[in-house]
Amino acid sequence: MSQSKIQNPKSKIDVSVVVPVFEEEESLPELARQIRASCEAASLDFEVWFIDDGSRDGSWAVIEQIHSDDARFAGLRFRRNYGKSAALAAGFERAEGRYVITMDADLQDDPAEIPALTAMLDDGFDLVSGWKQKRQDPLGKTIPSRFFNFVTRMVSGIKLHDFNCGLKAYRREVVKNIRVYGEMHRYIPLLAKWEGYQRIGEKAVHHRARQFGRTKFGLERYIRGFLDLITVAFLTRFAARPMHFFGMLGTLAFLGGFVISLWITLDKVIFGNPVGDRPLLLLGVLLIVVGVQTFCTGFLADMIIRRRMEETTPYQITQTVEPAVRGEVFEREGERGKGRTGDSNGQ
Repeated sequence: MSQSKIQNPKSKIDVSVVVPVFEEEESLPELARQIRASCEAASLDFEVWFIDDGSRDGSWAVIEQIHSDDARFAGLRFRRNYGKSAALAAGFERAEGRYVITMDADLQDDPAEIPALTAMLDDGFDLVSGWKQKRQDPLGKTIPSRFFNFVTRMVSGIKLHDFNCGLKAYRREVVKNIRVYGEMHRYIPLLAKWEGYQRIGEKAVHHRARQFGRTKFGLERYIRGFLDLITVAFLTRFAARPMHFFGMLGTLAFLGGFVISLWITLDKVIFGNPVGDRPLLLLGVLLIVVGVQTFCTGFLADMIIRRRMEETTPYQITQTVEPAVRGEVFEREGERGKGRTGDSNGQ
């Protein structure tokens, strides 16, 4: 049995920790110390990637100092602030550990959870999401977050309490096979499920109050998050078949407009009622136009997707069982045939 190309070779590193950083210079030294202590206590070989997302304070200088003290801590600096999703994507690309842990840089996520999270991956989970069961945040953040998580559970069908928790653990192959962009970091479990990683677990984790600095997120993130949820929900269902979505809407709108127009026409022909001043006429025409445009949108989207599918592989292979070399099979069969022939002649 051989592994396909997407199966990663065994790495000497047990855990890669990816930490997006934005203006957290005060918390970084303590965070590095706690990560080191947690991994060494569990005898885990580790690496840490600090992704400086365009910080304007001294975060990068602190990262350089941490690296000079311990080469297992590495850093990557963005020219400007690109957002958490871009930082995670850069970290995922460079992670070499068998398991990948993500956490925030503000010390609210507890590195002491790393051994327990990796143990759950050892038990067979593809992804384990942290659950801030006792959240140390003001009501202005917890109440909108609960509503956001409720809506996400209903839309995605994934029974997680806290999609937005920064503390998560992944098998290496998971982060190598998903694309995180925009504000999609909130929906990594959904992206992973879409790619076929169904074993998604959850663990209640210790959440701590912020010690340094201030939060970098406001209520607007929930608006952006809701819009991204719509995007992810659409992509997971119709990315490979947009005609099923746009075509259905276009057909319904066209049929509705056609029925209205037919009724008005029959009303004019049979009963002689005027139609020029009836709002229903405008509605019928509008539905027909919208239906045709929506249907054409689906048709064009389907053509684009078909072209993309021709250029890329639309599936992932986890394992293969290779057949025997065909020439060797024929040779063995020929030898067996000769043996039988010789026996019959001898008789």
